[in-house]
Amino acid sequence: MGNELTVASENNSYDFVVVANRLPVDRITLPDGTQGFQRAPGGLVTALEPVMAASEGAWVGWHGGIDEELAEFDKDDIHLVPVPLSEQDLNLYYEGFSNSTLWPLYHDVIVPPEYHRTWWDRYKKINQRFADAVARTAAQHATVWVHDYQLQLVPQMLRLARPDLKIGFFLHIPFPAASLFSQLPWRTQILEGLAGADLVGFQRETDASNFLRCLRRFTDYSTKGHEATPSATHGIQNLCRAEAHPISIDTQEIAKLSRDPQIIARAAQIRLELGNPNTIMLGVDRLDYTKGIRHRLKAYGELLNDQSLRAGDVCLIQVASPSRENVGSYMELRDQVELMVGQITGQHDTLSHTTLRYLHHSYPLREMIALYLAADVLLVTALRDGMNLVAKEYVASHQDGRGVLVLSEYTGAADQLTQAVLVNPHDIDGMKAKIIEAVHMDQNEQARRMRRMNRHLLENDVTSWSAHFLAELAEINSRANQISPSPTH
Repeated sequence: MGNELTVASENNSYDFVVVANRLPVDRITLPDGTQGFQRAPGGLVTALEPVMAASEGAWVGWHGGIDEELAEFDKDDIHLVPVPLSEQDLNLYYEGFSNSTLWPLYHDVIVPPEYHRTWWDRYKKINQRFADAVARTAAQHATVWVHDYQLQLVPQMLRLARPDLKIGFFLHIPFPAASLFSQLPWRTQILEGLAGADLVGFQRETDASNFLRCLRRFTDYSTKGHEATPSATHGIQNLCRAEAHPISIDTQEIAKLSRDPQIIARAAQIRLELGNPNTIMLGVDRLDYTKGIRHRLKAYGELLNDQSLRAGDVCLIQVASPSRENVGSYMELRDQVELMVGQITGQHDTLSHTTLRYLHHSYPLREMIALYLAADVLLVTALRDGMNLVAKEYVASHQDGRGVLVLSEYTGAADQLTQAVLVNPHDIDGMKAKIIEAVHMDQNEQARRMRRMNRHLLENDVTSWSAHFLAELAEINSRANQISPSPTH
């Protein structure tokens, strides 16, 4: 895939528009020293690429530059519409309201959320900027798919500006219970912003139920089953459906890479470099307080202390990719994790064996597949997670039937990968027992569990996720048009 891009004329009309905080490209320096873009890795791009190719598709999002306005351009058959953000926009809208108000609130207040009116004002302003860009880009009766917690006001803004559009929204993180959501000073505005969509998708049924309960409690919407309708005096008169549409991965691509001889050889090399321990355990997370990394390290350290696990027999690889490094709670978390890593390695490493390899980096997909293949056990101990695609990637990598997935029951993946060893990460003793169960699980039991989970992933991959969501969005609109030809009545 080349790095060429073509500047496109503005104000074109596109039948399918994706809206997300970021464009699906990363800025790179080309061999001649000039700046260019390449496609960013990620499941969302993979899922939507076929839809983009089959229709006149555009993607609206921030391009990653600060205080920089770019013209629209085409890249790999996708029309890209950059939305400019200033440094102050990033501080108030992104680091502020999105990541220091909404993120902790939606993840069960593991870190207390902060409520600042200046952050909220900028969140509204930036959401309007995204909505305006979509309104200029979308053709009549186009399908618009808005993504994630940074843009929850966009559906209603679009409904007011362009009632002809078919509007879908997908929330990639959990949606909190009414008792938590009630804390948000702008709860009604957020709920009505989301309810401007025809279809709001969530990772789990509990998230959809939480949203509908909040709509009933904090707005004038009434609900029946999965559907919500506003009162007769409400400014918008659309039907909003809220359902679980759990996201997935490109299962076949991951499985194909897991059979690549070079990646298999790299996995063997990783084991050799670690001294060929009997058991390699793996954790792969963003360095985020929702991921339960401290709980995992505590359980692992105690297993080494009581000699249930021993240096030389076992090694834990912890990949913790950098995340929001300018936010205070994340800097504090990094210090705590690195202190725990130092304590474990200092107490238990020997000259010939390491008990813990801590890697504060991000890795390309091929290296990640090699790590998955090298690992006998994957530890996913999130305190709260919308889905956790790492768990699905690990399972898809193990077409050989080896490996055990230890999975937090507080992840969306736990609803689907039911053959995993499920854990409550708050219960350290319980988690220790489950880790020991995973380490000693026999090969036949491993193969049986992996087979069933892989069957699920093959039937429910990322392409079927996007296809099901968009088909349902089209069906809702078709039914609404049969009931009332005008979306404003």
